[in-house]
Amino acid sequence: MKADELQSLLYRQSGLLGVSGISGDIRTLLASQETTAREALDLFAFRAARETAALANTLGGLECLVFTAGIGENAPPVRAAICARLGWLGVRIDAEANRRGEARVSTPDSAVEVRIIPTDEESIISKHTLAVLCS
Repeated sequence: MKADELQSLLYRQSGLLGVSGISGDIRTLLASQETTAREALDLFAFRAARETAALANTLGGLECLVFTAGIGENAPPVRAAICARLGWLGVRIDAEANRRGEARVSTPDSAVEVRIIPTDEESIISKHTLAVLCS
């Protein structure tokens, strides 16, 4: 493969789109009844939980889990799937609070606080870029 073909494969044809063959947009996959959409969503939740568990191991535990940005803020089924995989860490979420997208979605008995914190990624990226360019 040429470099531009490889770049296209990695940035435009992989990830959720590559697994599902349908779309890289989580909203499209959540709305789909296709088996490949479910597989892509399951893999996404598995990978997010795996990386969270690895970080929890490195840190010696987990006090708070924060969901942010596009998927984290707007996809209750994805948050639920990730948290279900982290139940062994004591993560428990309130299904109704999660569905409503409340700031705190963990149950009172959860060993790990689970929150949704909105972010403006583009603003943060532009501030950091400006800081580098002006230094």
